[in-house]
Amino acid sequence: MNAIVELRQYTLHPGARDTLVDLFEREFVAGQEAAGITVGGRFRDLDDPDRFVWLRSFPDMAARARALRAFYGGPVWPAHRERANATMIDSDDVLLLRGPGFAAPATTGPVVATLCHPLDLTVFADHFEEHLRPALTAAGTPAQAVHLTEHAENTFPALPVRTGENVLLWFTAGRAPRLPDLSLQLKSAPRQLRLEPVRGLRP
Repeated sequence: MNAIVELRQYTLHPGARDTLVDLFEREFVAGQEAAGITVGGRFRDLDDPDRFVWLRSFPDMAARARALRAFYGGPVWPAHRERANATMIDSDDVLLLRGPGFAAPATTGPVVATLCHPLDLTVFADHFEEHLRPALTAAGTPAQAVHLTEHAENTFPALPVRTGENVLLWFTAGRAPRLPDLSLQLKSAPRQLRLEPVRGLRP
């Protein structure tokens, strides 16, 4: 069953990523889950040492509003927000999506998130399922956890999300998939994020 998913990309101050990752794993995973949020994959961007990427999901938009109010109004966030915010240059790069969410299995190494901005989301989603997904599977880079833009109104406006764009994205374990020419269907070239999953607190 598809959920409401946030893909959050944070730009951090140089050298601050491990500080945020440790704080996130120690305090914010359990704190969010206690508020009713499903915390998905957390990743270090392999091509940008100052970027942290993560996902969280909710059953629907009303549940998202309740859970975010509970977390940001509860005890965990106020206790640690100053230290967390001190690591960040920008935390507003957020895509609101509909999909299954994604957390890399423990046996998986690096993963790749491929983001496409279609001219027409419905047409491209059909093309993806009919042509692109089978081709990716045949090439040994099957698409996992496909997500599409959710255009519902932001039910927690204190945290902005990107609007006015259509996105189809998926994850691939291991090497980046080779893609055919999609220039007739996309507004811009696909973007591929090479990501290393966070595996809990460092020893």
